[in-house]
Amino acid sequence: MQQDERTPDVDASAPGVVAAEFDAERGRLVGLAYRMLGSVHDAEDVVQEAWLRLARSDRPAIDNLAAWLTTVTSRLCLDRLRAVRASREQYVGPWLPEPLVSTTPGPAEVAEVDESIRMALLVVLEELTPEQRVAFVLHDVFGVPFGQLADVLGTSEANARQLASRARRAVRSQSPEPAVPRATQEAVVHAFLRAAVEGDLAGLVAVLAPDVVLRSDGGGLVHAALRPISGAEKVARFVLGIRELAAGAELRTDVAVVNGEVGLVLHVVAGEGTRTESGVTVVVPRVGADGLVHGLDLVRNPEKLGRLLD
Repeated sequence: MQQDERTPDVDASAPGVVAAEFDAERGRLVGLAYRMLGSVHDAEDVVQEAWLRLARSDRPAIDNLAAWLTTVTSRLCLDRLRAVRASREQYVGPWLPEPLVSTTPGPAEVAEVDESIRMALLVVLEELTPEQRVAFVLHDVFGVPFGQLADVLGTSEANARQLASRARRAVRSQSPEPAVPRATQEAVVHAFLRAAVEGDLAGLVAVLAPDVVLRSDGGGLVHAALRPISGAEKVARFVLGIRELAAGAELRTDVAVVNGEVGLVLHVVAGEGTRTESGVTVVVPRVGADGLVHGLDLVRNPEKLGRLLD
């Protein structure tokens, strides 16, 4: 009798198989959740909860695992957005997203900027309702069809279309210009850094657009401006004020890729006898096509910088 050499059927419900299937989707799900929540920590928490729900589910009954995980993760994000909305209204000073920082960029980081993770866009998304934000991220960024979007939001397909349309209009009315080439970003950021380190007020003003806006997020835990600062000279003086606060301390500056754009990571370590506030600041300049900085986001809240403090 000829031996049957066919590969035995794989048990789709086996824990190892389900875990491997989930791991193949994890990166995409974290990226989706981060765009919805603006927090890597929260995104990872939500994705972990999605995994727990999958582990408790009847895997063979799920026809399209990717769609199922997208729906579950998105619903969890929607619940979290609704829950944190009130707390963010009480947040001390401007709220900025948790930055994605790479100090040793690889091929993915030096490629064309992914507009959907730029800090400036994530700030705009904060102005949307939770439902609008989920609709925008799912449909406009990830291409989820309106039928599935309606299922996520628990509404009709017509209403899902309307939510996505309203979100799109709001984003278009406030979104920055597309990212400029990486070489232009690097040249401007280096000029900004050089002027800041040298205490060159005129040089700093020269690299800032007249209507530049600086937002500083300390979360009430460290020193930061409680309101946005507008105007080249005011912003320049604020930046130089930070330099003065660091006087007598060890200051290290690293050029990094932050949310797909060239930025800076400042490490301040107070020396003995100084009153300088130790910590890390992530600086995200928004460089325009004119070669000037039109926006500066400073993330100082240590709760958002844990990966850089380790």
